Amino acid sequence: MSTSNASSARRRIESLLDEKSFVEIGGLVSARATDFNLKQIDTPSDGVITGYGLINDVLVYVYSQDVSVINGTIGEMHAKKIASLYDLAMKMGAPVIGLIDSAGLRLQEAMDALNGLGEIYFKQSMASGVIPQIGAVFGSCGGGQCISMGLNDFVFMEDKAKLFVNSPNTLKDNYTEKCDTASAEYMSAESGIVDFAGSEADVIAKIRELVSIIPSNNEEDALLADEEDDLNRASANLAGGYKDGVLALTDIADGYDFFEIKPEFGKDLVAGFIKLDGMTVGAMANRSVIYDEDGKVKEELGTAISVRGLEKAASFVNLCDAFNIPLLTLTNVSGFKSCVHCEKRIAKAAAALTYAFANATVPKVNLITELAFGSAGVVMNSKSLGCDVTFALEGAKIGTMDSKIAAQIIYDNDASADLNAKAKEYDELQNSALSAAKRGYIDYIIKADEARKYIIGAFEMLYSKREDRPFKKHGTV
Repeated sequence: MSTSNASSARRRIESLLDEKSFVEIGGLVSARATDFNLKQIDTPSDGVITGYGLINDVLVYVYSQDVSVINGTIGEMHAKKIASLYDLAMKMGAPVIGLIDSAGLRLQEAMDALNGLGEIYFKQSMASGVIPQIGAVFGSCGGGQCISMGLNDFVFMEDKAKLFVNSPNTLKDNYTEKCDTASAEYMSAESGIVDFAGSEADVIAKIRELVSIIPSNNEEDALLADEEDDLNRASANLAGGYKDGVLALTDIADGYDFFEIKPEFGKDLVAGFIKLDGMTVGAMANRSVIYDEDGKVKEELGTAISVRGLEKAASFVNLCDAFNIPLLTLTNVSGFKSCVHCEKRIAKAAAALTYAFANATVPKVNLITELAFGSAGVVMNSKSLGCDVTFALEGAKIGTMDSKIAAQIIYDNDASADLNAKAKEYDELQNSALSAAKRGYIDYIIKADEARKYIIGAFEMLYSKREDRPFKKHGTV
């Protein structure tokens, strides 16, 4: 066992893992460097506790930085312990969880520490898409270690923790009191790197829940569990709540349980995990309205998808495809958000989501709840991008644009045209779910309360899906 004293680092491991399941690795390792009086400093475990254990009987590897040892700084041996942990996790096909509380690189070991950090980057890069990588920031995580968090699949953050590449006070014309760019609030809403922020206990609980939902590696199929929820249960609230993607996905999910990620980033697109007949499914939905706990409108977001919504969606699709997690989308989109700032990045963001869906080979199911207009409707998991099964609710509209606008454009030079009548005709011929179904772009038109059973049936049919893509090293989008 480690010679390090009892610390928050060890306490966090004990809280995270199943009782008495933790086995420490490298507990006797200490710093080798002796420059700048390091020889006189005790460095038990070189400031990081590493080992393995269980979360709800699932094997995980975990490292926890000990801020009581040289402020948890990363030195040569500190980094080697983390890199070695990755080697073991890759051999076993098990997740790696990093509990972060560090002042950054150990300046007394500058070059060795910097090389060690690079080795961690390399291990993370090799592990990306092979095993889940989860980071949780409980204290400080700055400079180069923030990049390490960006290489993770999921990042959690304690409310009072700090996450930054450059600290707020070093940014031109900024200071912490003006805009704390290192705060959990900022990193959740503005950067999109943080999936969940809360108290230490909430973060630990969320990580345990996540590990119980996702596969342990990229060779496992989607997780299956016994489910008592009725497969044929009516989606009673979908018809009235589909504008809020959180409510809609919650209504469809087993046990009404939706594990949302990045709730504060790109709010017009919600993403997370649900169970359907006990199977883990990655679920996304457009969100035009946010309702409060009393069912009243809290915020109007509109039906146009934003750059951040597109970025969140593309990242999520890639994650699910990497770990063989089937994908469900609830589509309600009228176009892309338009503003000067959006125009800088909207094309690239939309292209990234387009590529992600086209490249994904997992089972893909789409339910159009109200609107699927224009190229925004295409990039939201359309049949043309490889969606396996596409549903539409009764009354949904699929086409290029709103029928009134289309009629105005088509009959711009015809003063005698009855635009209302022409718009109605356009709706019937080009914008209806029925016209889309006749052309083969929609497989089923269903009632809202039937959505759950139809979606489950589609995923059951697609369970053994296998699909190849052209041989290539990787795409460039």
